[in-house]
Amino acid sequence: MSDPHPVVVLIEDEPQIRRFLRAVLPSQGIELFEAETGERGLVEIGVRRPDVVILDLGLPDIGGVEVVRRLREWSEVPVIVLSARADEADKITALDAGADDYLTKPFGVGELLARIRVAMRRASRTEDGAQLFSAGPITVDLSARRVEVSGTAVHLTPIEYRLLALLVKHAGKVLTHRHLLKEVWGPSHVEDSHYLRIYMAQLRRKLEADPTQPRYLITEPGVGYRLVLQ
Repeated sequence: MSDPHPVVVLIEDEPQIRRFLRAVLPSQGIELFEAETGERGLVEIGVRRPDVVILDLGLPDIGGVEVVRRLREWSEVPVIVLSARADEADKITALDAGADDYLTKPFGVGELLARIRVAMRRASRTEDGAQLFSAGPITVDLSARRVEVSGTAVHLTPIEYRLLALLVKHAGKVLTHRHLLKEVWGPSHVEDSHYLRIYMAQLRRKLEADPTQPRYLITEPGVGYRLVLQ
């Protein structure tokens, strides 16, 4: 990990997963604190001020979605949701409520560590108020409203730019269809998912080397999109 002592709060009621992460995360230089309920998890977050929260959706007291809603009233700490594949609706609701990312159980150690690193980088950029972002050959200067691919300026329509800028500002974070539609087209268009398909295809044609196999503008099936930093 880039930070020698990142702090993670794990909110999870399954003993097996807690044991698994207790064995893995400290070995990677991560300080881990655990909570078995949502209420206790919120207290731990307030006390520990973690760099990342790992949150199970199925908790015994309050649900994970409610934890995210309450947390977002006073903290922007990155939240990685743990979910079973059957919980897609809850997963989307949690992302719309302010969660940053999700992992489907079962998950691998390498993937979890990568998601933690991405969440911490995104939080660091947000705190720094960065205006210049790069993803491979793609460079976006938000202050100048300029987009380049391999040093060559690319013309985007106003809607294409708004969509890309939103993904850039939340790079590494999964943004749901509903969130993107609301922010780019307005609240009256949250069900018009075909808009997103059309404009994401246009952005990929302009920005990706192979639009049919995108490396940076990634689809999260059934959920939304994310801009991947590589």
